[in-house]
Amino acid sequence: MTQQIFFDNNTFFNPFGLIFMILIMIPNIIYAIKCKENFVKLPQTKFWKIIETFEQIGRYGCFACMMFNISGTYFGFSSNFSFRIYLIINGILIFFYCLIWITHFRKNNLFRGISLSVIPSIIFLFSGIISQSILLIIFAIIFAPCHIAISILNTKR
Repeated sequence: MTQQIFFDNNTFFNPFGLIFMILIMIPNIIYAIKCKENFVKLPQTKFWKIIETFEQIGRYGCFACMMFNISGTYFGFSSNFSFRIYLIINGILIFFYCLIWITHFRKNNLFRGISLSVIPSIIFLFSGIISQSILLIIFAIIFAPCHIAISILNTKR
């Protein structure tokens, strides 16, 4: 009996990656609308402008690579089991991400800042590794340290 393929690695579009991106973005959009006053402007030094630029490059690269499988840089899930692990681990991480948003929505503390920057960084890096997406791994490596640094700086002390 032939094993049914749970996810077709040859597709260009990854609907599961899109769902993950939407779930990550919803609390961010709500927060941006309701708590505009909590955003701290980055220092306008050359260093922080570079960090912010790399964060944006990494962010949008991760978004794109989560949703689209770029031929030649994406080798796909090695098995149905690895695809299921992708769904389960990312589901758990997104659950905790949303839980932290809910429980710490009005708090601007270091725990929230670090948690809400580390979790998406892990999601992107893990997704890149398990789906064998070279571009996603590269963009996640660019995004993670920049996003975490900016989040720590944005935490009001």
